[in-house]
Amino acid sequence: MPGRIPQSFIDELLTRIDIVDVIDNHVPLKKAGSNYKACCPFHNEKSPSFTVSQPKQFYHCFGCGAHGTAISFLMEYDHLGFVDAIEELAQQAGLEVVREQGSHTTPQAPREDNLYAIMEQANSYYKQQLRSHPDAQNAVNYLKQRGMAGEIAAEFGVGFAPPGWDNIIQAIGMDKIDLLNRAGLVIEKDSGGYYDRFRDRIMIPITDRRGRIIAFGGRILEGATQADGQPSGPKYLNSPETPIFHKGHELYGLYEARKAIRNPQKLMVVEGYMDVLALVQFGVRYAVATLGTATTRDHLETLFRVVPQVIFCFDGDRAGRDAAWRALENALPVMHEGREAAFLFLPDGQDPDSMIREEGQQAFEQRVASAMPLSSFMIDHLAQQVNIDTPDGRARLVKLARPLLDTIPDKVFRHLLYDQLAQRIHMKTSHLENLVDHAPTSTVNTQPTSQPAAGKKTPIRQAINLLLQSPALAAAIKDYGFLANTELAGASLLFNLLEILHQEPHLNTAALLERWRDKAEGKHLFKLAETQLPGTDEDLQQELLDIIQYLHDQLNIQRWHFLQEKLAVDGLDENELTEWNQLLKDNNGHM
Repeated sequence: MPGRIPQSFIDELLTRIDIVDVIDNHVPLKKAGSNYKACCPFHNEKSPSFTVSQPKQFYHCFGCGAHGTAISFLMEYDHLGFVDAIEELAQQAGLEVVREQGSHTTPQAPREDNLYAIMEQANSYYKQQLRSHPDAQNAVNYLKQRGMAGEIAAEFGVGFAPPGWDNIIQAIGMDKIDLLNRAGLVIEKDSGGYYDRFRDRIMIPITDRRGRIIAFGGRILEGATQADGQPSGPKYLNSPETPIFHKGHELYGLYEARKAIRNPQKLMVVEGYMDVLALVQFGVRYAVATLGTATTRDHLETLFRVVPQVIFCFDGDRAGRDAAWRALENALPVMHEGREAAFLFLPDGQDPDSMIREEGQQAFEQRVASAMPLSSFMIDHLAQQVNIDTPDGRARLVKLARPLLDTIPDKVFRHLLYDQLAQRIHMKTSHLENLVDHAPTSTVNTQPTSQPAAGKKTPIRQAINLLLQSPALAAAIKDYGFLANTELAGASLLFNLLEILHQEPHLNTAALLERWRDKAEGKHLFKLAETQLPGTDEDLQQELLDIIQYLHDQLNIQRWHFLQEKLAVDGLDENELTEWNQLLKDNNGHM
């Protein structure tokens, strides 16, 4: 098992590579003042809001909020794991990745390459079984019954897992049982040993956004039973969560849709992979499916990075509308300028598979074109819960809508929804927004907190911000040890930053941030790094010195008051009395 990649190598790598070159190889950048700009690769936009700071080695999009280092960019843009991103950057920099050796080191997670390889091997086996296994005719008959053409089955790698308990184990070998288990292809018995997870099923490979197989979906064949005559598990069975498969992030058919359509303008989310395959069969190449989970914000961010419009397709029954509402709740917080969402409800008893077979591609696509906009669906859904004809009912509608509208980050889109809501209750938009802005909301958490509100510019927060903008400023701070022994919020983080930068003064912002990637403070540091502080280097350095001096003085005052109270009650020992006098002297008797 390879050893851990040491932090020192990551530091060196991030000082050797230039984030501008890394990103420019994927997204052409243009110089804009001291930064570089481009249209964001992570969401659809017409005006560039994606900036890259060469001094910080950091990128940030003012539209969708995407941000990070060169490592983050490759992880997001190329969908690489952390280790793969490190190796890719090292190759570009002409460096060989260093790994720690010896039993005293913490082992790095096994490389994911082996899991991708085992999934490819399994897929080859399943496809071969569809062609040659004696029981494969049942699977072939089912696919024909569903109207699936051979070329579609071949394009999407459809296969067959034959009945039996250890077919995939025998085919790939017991020497790879650990990989089979980690890939989710087998299940470990309580009594020891393993058996195949997928048995007597149509097998659908699930690919990631780079086209690598990361999971399988298995559709049970009609009549498939266990030895006791009971059905062999659920109708549809997906791979479990593995190191390379996280169902809340992945979408079936996305890779294939992007491959088929050069520049897609819309993607339609349906419920299952058989719906995707049926739609493809009839020429609708822009369908994707979630994998046994509701549509998440991660799904939506992924979709909106590819297209400006997302259409949700659901059955028109109660379950379908409930699922649509959950999708809407997750969509509102990711609705930015240039993004559009709509909802298509099919007649009761119909799904995309049956619908397109019944009426054909043209009629189905007309349904897609007339899908209900998100705003209409939201207000219509809420209006059904009130009596819109009464003042009380209209007031209730506003109360129901307000918490949802408040989750929308884009001011223009939020205003347009308020405008539509105002029309529904026969009120001027400006009047409605003014009333809402000055009305208390029952959803606000009124519990006191010991932490500063997010975004509040405390002295410690500002000092951290200054160090992230210009790590070299740390060299001017000579006395900062007092920060290690205080309970002030953020003081220990500021101390750690100063300590690291004194030990390794060559670090840039990116290298500094990467040290906190998987720590609780990481997301706050990455967010702070987005801020560009005005002023010359001399101005920023003086501001940092002033903050450190202020913190030092404040802590001295707190300590003196503590000793003063103790003196009045219990008295002070000799050392404490000396400290009390010194603090008084240092502050010229103004305690």
